Amino acid sequence: MSTGDTFLPRRTAQRPDLPPPPKLPPSLAGNPSLPYPAIGSELAELRLQIPGVHGSVLGGVDGLRITHDAPAGMDPDDLAAMAAATFGLGRQVSLRLGHGEFRQSTVRNQSGYFAVYAVGPQALLSVVGHDAINVARLHMYAPPVAERLAKLLAQA
Repeated sequence: MSTGDTFLPRRTAQRPDLPPPPKLPPSLAGNPSLPYPAIGSELAELRLQIPGVHGSVLGGVDGLRITHDAPAGMDPDDLAAMAAATFGLGRQVSLRLGHGEFRQSTVRNQSGYFAVYAVGPQALLSVVGHDAINVARLHMYAPPVAERLAKLLAQA
């Protein structure tokens, strides 16, 4: 990879010392176009309801993208991988502190936010927002979206 590349490295093999991640239902695994338009509608609605949301990705806890509502120039596969990394760290923090299951994590950068929400035990919703986003509104609106997405995934 040259120094000008901005892509994240791709995982090529599962680490043998880690248990395999939960499997997605067969109708979702490896299928970028989901049979439920309601999933795409939920992602688009999130962007429309929260000013400052730039895009969102629904991915598995293994870091693989399920579907997305991300604009051109934003790599949804990289966002799904970063969400899984954020989930891994958040899960370890939760376990060490005895605070129960991972629910949500937010990273604030100089020009924006990256928030990750649990969507049931096998998926993650990641949201990218500009610095001017109302984070409190995002944290109020996104968890119910994640719950609805979990129900839709369970129906697949």
